[in-house]
Amino acid sequence: MERIENNTVYIGRKPMMNYVLAVVSQFNVGCENVVIKARGKSISRAVDVAEIVRSRYVTDAKVREVRIATEHLPDENGDTTNVSSIEIFLVR
Repeated sequence: MERIENNTVYIGRKPMMNYVLAVVSQFNVGCENVVIKARGKSISRAVDVAEIVRSRYVTDAKVREVRIATEHLPDENGDTTNVSSIEIFLVR
């Protein structure tokens, strides 16, 4: 689930380098801020993507802000379940 709109990269189940390249390409086309978003088990992958981008590819990028939240999503039984989410804002 890798969509890029308004310089946002949504982290899913694809290989990590797909997301790293998506973030780097956003910076390369002139975006000054890129937002990395993830939910649930993908949160650790989002943190890894941000750190790989900062350490290896866009070394002048900085983490401007990190937002964490809990989203209430419907499950298959019709009940709501809580899912953690994170947004990592990178700036150049």
